Amino acid sequence: MRHLLSSLRHNQLNQRRITPRIYFIFCANYKPQKPQPPPAPPSPPKPPKKPVTFTHHGESWEDPYSWMSQLNDKVAMRHMDVYMEQEEKYTEAVMSDTERLQSKLQSEMGSRLSNDLSTPPLRWGPWLYYRRVEEGKQYPVLCRRLARANEDFISNKSPSAGFDFTSGKRIEQKLLDYNEEAERFGGYAYEELSEVSPDHRYLAYTMYDKDNDYFKMYVRDLNFGSLCSKPQADWVSNIAWGKGGQALLYVVTDHCKRPYRIYCSMIGSEQDDVLLLEEPSENGYVNIRRTKDFQFVTVHIFSTTSSKIFLIDAADPLSGMIPMWECEAQAHCIVEHHQGYLYLFTDAAKDGQSVDHHYLLRSPVNCSLNGRKWENIFSDDLDFVIEDVDFSDKHLVLIVRDGRNFRLCSISLPLPSVKEEIKLKELSPQFLPLPKNVSQIMPGTNYDYYSSTMRFTISSPLMPDAVVDYDLSSGKWNIVQQQNLLHERTKVLYGSSSSASFIQSPRNLSSNNEVNSESHSTWNDLSEFYACEVHNVTSYDGIIVPLTVVYSRKRKKQAENPGLLHGHGAYGEILDKRWRSELKSLLDRGWVIAYADVRGGGGGGKKWHHDGRRTKKINSIYDYIFCAKFLIEREIVQGNKLAGWGYSAGGLLVASAINSCPSLLRAAVMEVPFLDPTNTLLNPILPLTPADYEEFGYPGDINDFQAIRKYSPYDNIQKDILYPAILVTSSFNTRFGVWEAAKYVARVREYSVYDPKHPVLLNLTADIVEENRYLHCKESALETAFLIKMMES
Repeated sequence: MRHLLSSLRHNQLNQRRITPRIYFIFCANYKPQKPQPPPAPPSPPKPPKKPVTFTHHGESWEDPYSWMSQLNDKVAMRHMDVYMEQEEKYTEAVMSDTERLQSKLQSEMGSRLSNDLSTPPLRWGPWLYYRRVEEGKQYPVLCRRLARANEDFISNKSPSAGFDFTSGKRIEQKLLDYNEEAERFGGYAYEELSEVSPDHRYLAYTMYDKDNDYFKMYVRDLNFGSLCSKPQADWVSNIAWGKGGQALLYVVTDHCKRPYRIYCSMIGSEQDDVLLLEEPSENGYVNIRRTKDFQFVTVHIFSTTSSKIFLIDAADPLSGMIPMWECEAQAHCIVEHHQGYLYLFTDAAKDGQSVDHHYLLRSPVNCSLNGRKWENIFSDDLDFVIEDVDFSDKHLVLIVRDGRNFRLCSISLPLPSVKEEIKLKELSPQFLPLPKNVSQIMPGTNYDYYSSTMRFTISSPLMPDAVVDYDLSSGKWNIVQQQNLLHERTKVLYGSSSSASFIQSPRNLSSNNEVNSESHSTWNDLSEFYACEVHNVTSYDGIIVPLTVVYSRKRKKQAENPGLLHGHGAYGEILDKRWRSELKSLLDRGWVIAYADVRGGGGGGKKWHHDGRRTKKINSIYDYIFCAKFLIEREIVQGNKLAGWGYSAGGLLVASAINSCPSLLRAAVMEVPFLDPTNTLLNPILPLTPADYEEFGYPGDINDFQAIRKYSPYDNIQKDILYPAILVTSSFNTRFGVWEAAKYVARVREYSVYDPKHPVLLNLTADIVEENRYLHCKESALETAFLIKMMES
């Protein structure tokens, strides 16, 4: 063996030796290789231009890409298919050098997904209701089990699949398997509404029929597991149970998706469903809602000019509708009933004067409309603005806002009879424990009206969403579900000694509602690794705009971090600042994530919303721009490494900001954005709601029309200017169609200075009705890789 190894080494050495003459010949004939030029960047597609001229209010404009929205033109749609395929190939070519990065990012994001998609059990009457996902299945199963036989019910997987091996009995009842529903609806299942009857006998639900683009309603008999022959209806937008579960009221829409008819169906009856109401006005919309005690069904008929509330006796739904309340403007209205009193939570004008917040009114049930008097319960308190309410038999829970901070408190019911308005603190509110940096509080379904326990979801930029049960009588609180990212698993706790349960003593109004440091860790807070700061940014007109900034404590460096600025500012909705696990990939790479709470959004009162809509939409755009400049000027992010991100109406915000200051952002991502408001609002291809016109402007009004033309992203792209790199994602199944994204991308390329380092890309995502978490990871990985590539190019 030694001889053999020696021989091998000897031969290898001989092979390496080159005699002087051979070496000379080798060098004489050697020609160094010329460096290969880098491959030419791919060329972007150029769709055909077919100019069409439009005129409105005496103003004319030309749209060369109007053909993309002609859905009934078969030739145009064939051209659109070819163009979309070209866009797909172009995006793949531009992003081809990031394939390994995308794969790594997708793996990172996928590893953070909760393995347990089951929901924590919700107790209602004698039952525990929950959804769980079976291994290898894409969609959940709706289940229930008797609470008295499952006091030690720790999670939805114990006992496995609801089988008790000790007794040999199945203790779980499957109510609805959404995997079976998917087989009926083209391979996917998307549920809009789901209501169990108050007697726990029936389940009414609606499923999306993609082929016909509407929701179909079904009723399932839970005793037998079979579908009822009736009621079954198409175009259903709303449902409410009556008569203890023997009657079902439902709202249907017309073919423009306007809710306009209310029907009542008697379960088990062979008679036709009874039409209770038909709203003839094309601007009138109908909505129904049951009170939590199931005693009444409220009917809300609203338009841009009025709101009316009617009351239906749930015990006798065919007895007629009693007028209860009305106002001369569209208003948000929620009605509840408690021990002979009706409570109205609304933001309608008071005494003809607009208000900046919601308030709570009370009136006895047994009053005529003319003789009905509504008393205001709480006096106006600028320190504590009521954002939302929830009722139980013995408690009223209020989500209040202290400035921009959210708090949660409960008050014992019934409320005292008072002749004058009282302040909240006079009712001895009990403030409930919350973590730091709360960005949103969302009430759960809380079906059990007679339970002292209420469920809420608590959101924070530094914490995965926590589902919390608060026992309002004892002061105990349980975190029943929250993902623990430190262990990359989901923590599901319910009613066990290991749950995060604490006795919370009643707190007065002046006390802090944050949990003390000893119990703070129970929230799976990530503040040890990431920081959250809120800055006050002065906009162009002196208004202060809140700017929330999140970053990694370990990787933050002055003026060296890339940044991503989120924006929305529409419909009065709170900007989504929840912890999103996909953003962890950017935070851990040193990115700063910022959120601009611009005018037009929520969290600042009604005036804050109104100051960013219609003719004042430009305010939200300037607010976003000044927040971006603040990040750069304060050296929170590096000057040439700031990107923008916007979803839907947030895409409009970001695109409009780019038109105003093309050099401000290095890159931008816009998901299913609203980019062509002029044409969409004038000639809606897909149905729009009154809220859309109230938000963006009504083109029939000349002032609104002129404002739309000024902020419209598609109509204000600057010529011969270098634009940032842009990635637009869209889908054929979105309110703002793919043609808007395609038109915008084509015009930006046509007008702006071409630079392959600043590509403008269009990416078509899968159907938005498909709830596929891993596909979402893939698309998020593409967006993240795009941002990283643009910052490093």
